[in-house]
Amino acid sequence: MLVRAVLLAAVVAGVVVGPSAVAQEVAYRGPSSSRIVLDLGRRQIRVLREGQTLGPWPVAIGDPSTPTPTGDFEILTKKVNPVYVSHKSGQRRELSGASSPIGDRYLAFHRNGRGEFGIHGTPWPHWVQIRAAVSLGCVRMLNTHVRQLFDAVDVGTTLEIRS
Repeated sequence: MLVRAVLLAAVVAGVVVGPSAVAQEVAYRGPSSSRIVLDLGRRQIRVLREGQTLGPWPVAIGDPSTPTPTGDFEILTKKVNPVYVSHKSGQRRELSGASSPIGDRYLAFHRNGRGEFGIHGTPWPHWVQIRAAVSLGCVRMLNTHVRQLFDAVDVGTTLEIRS
């Protein structure tokens, strides 16, 4: 896959995912024969590719006050080791890797006035295992599962999010 350094920062549900020497963005490779289906009711995600299904994998989704958007989207970018920037303590703090709040894989699928929405890992597997509605709209997966999803799809892959 073609890879280039992340150049622009994006807001992820109130948190900035910014440039870093370790973050990499996967460039567009052309039309995909794969499709991602996220079922919010079952809180699971799967990939349909050439008559085969990968998954389903459990997910945590947006809290009812900050829901995961529904509709048809496409994967806009894929990032390896995205940088999570927090200002919670009053100081700028950058985290990346599997133990960061967004894990070591990030797939952006939608941007609006609330920020950027993505499918990403988490250091808190409990929320995914119980299929909680706790995020600011992003889709959280177990780190091992999001790596499988990341490797199975390209930028431009269709994402269907259904209630």
